[in-house]
Amino acid sequence: MEQHSQPHSPSCAKRIRKSGNEAGHSVAEIVLEIHRCCHVSVLRAHRLARGWTQTEAVGHLRDLAKSLGLTTPRTDADQLRLWELGDHQPRRKAIDLLCRLYDCTAHDIGLAAPSTSPGTHPQQAMASSASGLPAPDPLTDRIDAARRSVDRTLALSSVSAAQMDLLDERLLDVRRQYLYTAPTDMLNVLLHEMEEVKGLSADRQPAAVQVRLSEMTAVLATLIADALMKLGRLTPSRAWYDTAQTAADDSGNLELRARVRAQRAMLPYYYGPLEGAVVLGREARLLSRGRQTPTAAFAAAAEARALARQGNAAAAEAAIAAAQRMYEHCHHGDQDDAFAFPERRLHLYLSGAYTALGRSSQARRAQEQALALYPARTGIDPALLQLEAAICLAQDRSPAEACQLAGTTFLQVPASHRTHILEERARHVLGVLPPGIRSGRAARELTEILALPKGRT
Repeated sequence: MEQHSQPHSPSCAKRIRKSGNEAGHSVAEIVLEIHRCCHVSVLRAHRLARGWTQTEAVGHLRDLAKSLGLTTPRTDADQLRLWELGDHQPRRKAIDLLCRLYDCTAHDIGLAAPSTSPGTHPQQAMASSASGLPAPDPLTDRIDAARRSVDRTLALSSVSAAQMDLLDERLLDVRRQYLYTAPTDMLNVLLHEMEEVKGLSADRQPAAVQVRLSEMTAVLATLIADALMKLGRLTPSRAWYDTAQTAADDSGNLELRARVRAQRAMLPYYYGPLEGAVVLGREARLLSRGRQTPTAAFAAAAEARALARQGNAAAAEAAIAAAQRMYEHCHHGDQDDAFAFPERRLHLYLSGAYTALGRSSQARRAQEQALALYPARTGIDPALLQLEAAICLAQDRSPAEACQLAGTTFLQVPASHRTHILEERARHVLGVLPPGIRSGRAARELTEILALPKGRT
């Protein structure tokens, strides 16, 4: 087989095999991806897709022959290497054995013998037969030419590894900005970066580059969806979460697939239905497969606070314990990354769970621990914690204090961050007040504050 690029190292095939297995791809799909990406023959791609060395493949070939009662082939690793390089053509019996070994046809392993096509002149076929050469076949030539053209296209790349690294660094900076920048301002930045990633994705890229672009798309789409959710633009937020989930699944990155679902659970948690938040948290936990990671802890915490709001105390407590246990045994990562799950966010989620369970003392402890960890320049999380503290006061029959804390908290947030999600959480304080108190002075003052015209200070 003609190769137009230098074959990649076996580690590249190993990565493709691992990614394909995790994504549930068939062996045939993994073979095709290795063949395309690594610039190796289809025969070699079949072996690499199974993770065999040449010596191991030869051993399996001999074992197969023995089990079928056939003469054990004299093939060795060097002979197999020559077949894979296309330097030697195996005999018919060897091809049949290889087909059985890889459970495919001779065509599937690139060893199909050419046949005389209807368009071949009989004299040409006879001459070829007499000379021992295969008869000319216009269709076969056309097929091979098309394949070579496709191989050249697949080998082309419009972006270098260095460019990808620079793009990664820029996106990390964007993720850090996201923690303290107002959602409306952030949307402009995110959409600009998404345009660049989309432009690169539109060109055919090698598999490794395409995976990284899918990962970048998933991260950017998640942050766009989150910003839209904060602004109360729920329909486009759901659509962008769909895009984020599709891109994460396309990347084959299990950690990212779980992370997007855990993040997405916030939308139904704040706006309903709560069952959606429970399901997404559970899916994220299943994708984490018991690994002790921040994402696994995030998923358990997301599930816990949704279960708590549903009133399922036993299941919520179990999820809280799982989140705490996993978080204690993992490396927490960059605390200043919007796509991380730092300790302060764990306490934020636990605060939500304990508040919903009516356990004010535990909720206050979580709120205090979280607030102590937030930097001076941050987003609305501290305000959400203060509003949960107000909900606890309302539950503890301190309605005037609850309304005062909620109103003060809302007004202290810069106008550009005073978004729909914050307003909805503040209204939740009014919702948990006893019915007879909701028309009182404190409640009226809070209602008036929430009705103030929106705008920038």
